[in-house]
Amino acid sequence: MEHELTLKRFTEIRRDLGHTQAEFAKMLGISNTTADIERGRTKLSGKVVAELLRQFNINPLWLFGESEEKHLETSRTSVIPKVVTVDSADQENMVLVNAKAAAGYPQNIADTSWYRQLPAFDLPIPEFRNATYRGFQVEGDSMLPNLRPNDWVLARAIEHIDYVSANKMYVVVLQDAVLVKKIEKRPNSNNITLVSINETYPPYEIKPFQIQEIWEVSSKLTFNLDATTETGLLRQLQQSMEELKQQVGQSKPN
Repeated sequence: MEHELTLKRFTEIRRDLGHTQAEFAKMLGISNTTADIERGRTKLSGKVVAELLRQFNINPLWLFGESEEKHLETSRTSVIPKVVTVDSADQENMVLVNAKAAAGYPQNIADTSWYRQLPAFDLPIPEFRNATYRGFQVEGDSMLPNLRPNDWVLARAIEHIDYVSANKMYVVVLQDAVLVKKIEKRPNSNNITLVSINETYPPYEIKPFQIQEIWEVSSKLTFNLDATTETGLLRQLQQSMEELKQQVGQSKPN
């Protein structure tokens, strides 16, 4: 039976990545589910350990409790912010990148003077402490219904692509574009898949080296809020269904 720490760490990897036991099994080439591994009934095979290293840079020594370094750096791709801005008191502040500025962001990403044209502020809320945050304006409708055009997302810088989760949204800064997407790592592929919530937009694959920065969306600023609740919408739907039933009933031949 595997060591208890190994089982705990294997389960931790799956949960951090946001996958079910069945999804994770499919990614690792295991039939059905990872439940038996997590319970210690099935041995963690060398093939699975190799897949964890290949797909997610998981250090095998960490998995077996022989190291505190969870990830092995197999890629030089850095996604940390190229520039961090500070206020007059040398405190980090939050730069706002509107839709117009976003068009020039990839090309000016390392130019400290370019950032001075952008508004910046400090948000005195505990959730925005101890990390680097940036605000980006949302363009288009690819993330509906979660994000509407012209909403703002406030996003936290992440250090490495290994830290992305399948159930979160990210601002992805490519070499020629700034996009808000979900990020997926497909099994048996070294590519990264960018996914829209609005299903009319198909997912597409990119290479890790095309990514300059990744920011994890933590909150949003939205405008033109209305008072229609989900309950109100449900009631409208039920009323429409009743009317439809009555019309169908009336149109039936005697």
